[in-house]
Amino acid sequence: MPYRDSVTSSPRPSPVIELIRARRSTASRADGHRLVLVVEGGGSRGVYSSGMVSALEELGLASIFDAVYGTSAGAINGAWLLSGRAISGMRSWTDPAIMRRAVDPTRFLRGQPPFDLRYLVHQVYDGIEPMDFDAILANSTTLHPIATDTHTGHAVDLHPHITDKHTLMRALRASAGLPILAGPPVRIGDRAYFDGGLAESVPIRSAVGSAATHALVLRTRRVDERRPPASLLHQIVGGGYLRATAPGAYRAWIERRSQQDIEDRVLADLGESVLQIRPPLGSPDVDAASRDTALLGEALGIGRRAVLTALADTVASM
Repeated sequence: MPYRDSVTSSPRPSPVIELIRARRSTASRADGHRLVLVVEGGGSRGVYSSGMVSALEELGLASIFDAVYGTSAGAINGAWLLSGRAISGMRSWTDPAIMRRAVDPTRFLRGQPPFDLRYLVHQVYDGIEPMDFDAILANSTTLHPIATDTHTGHAVDLHPHITDKHTLMRALRASAGLPILAGPPVRIGDRAYFDGGLAESVPIRSAVGSAATHALVLRTRRVDERRPPASLLHQIVGGGYLRATAPGAYRAWIERRSQQDIEDRVLADLGESVLQIRPPLGSPDVDAASRDTALLGEALGIGRRAVLTALADTVASM
């Protein structure tokens, strides 16, 4: 049975929309189902899902999910939703000062990582544009940041390691920690982790493995958009670094070209239990390292409108 997404029309609502409608109507999740939100990663391309989660908050749908699974920027966006500050938290994407500091390619020339995740998580999210970490920890909807184990190369759900604000912040950094671009791997317990996108960019397999019955999946790529091949420089520098320091992550890295096909097949096999929302055809490409605040602002709005288009009738019809 083919999967549904926001570009597919149907005379009847999908089971996911019906479940969303029922849960919002009753303000209860006691229906025997496990509805999860799955948020794709993608570095700065995650601005699309930032707009999407802000629309979920705007529609009053933040509390209907049993769990939120996110990779990289998707994990961060999921955290914003569960903090209750998704709308205000998205302002950082269009703040030139924040983006220049968070993504600075010239740092690479000085031997420093271009992405400053410590600045984002520990200064922006804990001061300049505060994320309510205590609200996330207290939320009955659980947060599941996905990272890549540097030793095995497998996707790992970091939820069991989150016990307080400190471990939550560390899990967000681990999930978004691109090799080289964001510095060394993040250690949690006796393991080290890189960006979850190396092993599972769309963490649907992790969600299904935890007994999800229905999933709303927020995508950051258009339906016609493919993952571009790594540049020769990236293959030489990045591949060489991973092969020498993180053999498991290296194996995951060299298999990334097929990852999109694998995840799309898993989503398709789940049939109508999955509803995908994507940036519409014609939406601009957003590079994973973009800091163009005009482009990011445009993509933020597109992501918001994609969710409003797909789900607003669900709320209005109640």
